[in-house]
Amino acid sequence: MNYATLTQRLGISIEPALLELALTHSSFSYENGKQPDNERLEFLGDSVLGFLVTAHVYSQNPELDEGALSRLRNSTVSAKTLGVAANDLGLGEFIKLGKGELATGGATKANILADAFEAVIGAAYLSGGMEAAEKIVNDFVLPLINSEDVFLETSEPRTVLFELLKKQNKPEAVFEITFVGPDHDRTFFAKLSVADEMIAEGSGRTRKAAEAAAAIAALAKLRG
Repeated sequence: MNYATLTQRLGISIEPALLELALTHSSFSYENGKQPDNERLEFLGDSVLGFLVTAHVYSQNPELDEGALSRLRNSTVSAKTLGVAANDLGLGEFIKLGKGELATGGATKANILADAFEAVIGAAYLSGGMEAAEKIVNDFVLPLINSEDVFLETSEPRTVLFELLKKQNKPEAVFEITFVGPDHDRTFFAKLSVADEMIAEGSGRTRKAAEAAAAIAALAKLRG
């Protein structure tokens, strides 16, 4: 795959082998002889990202106490927010996925996008040091801190959805929840309906996570 377009968007140079590794999901690795995947780079990128975001929110918000700083940092580095950053970068089109993930829209899943984004930060750090990693964070992550809509939507998507429906003079959303698996290992599925029309679905390890995923999908459709 040609990553020239991606490196142009990033505005930095990353060693090609490292960039390819950063974009290799475990599902692709498993289906192709268990070659190396991006999980180690994700681990590194997560730490680098955490440091850069923590330093930024600390220096820019002298009035906030520890608890507020923690909430702001955690919102910034959440999978949902990083998924927004990855979408802004167009990262999904470059991720190497297994056939199963491809068939289920893996390139649009927030967790997969967030993990790959962190792995790219890790690859940038190894290629160009903290300066290279910081450029990615400055360009694609930190601007989201100033976007109230993005933060509210990623942290409270149900609230945003209900407000949008109210503005559009539509009935409230109704969630239908099902689950599979034993008590200790359940996956929840949410179907979201408006005026008896099912408009979005979502899944997660908890009921709340499934409803949030469905709400995010519904917001994208309603604003489409």
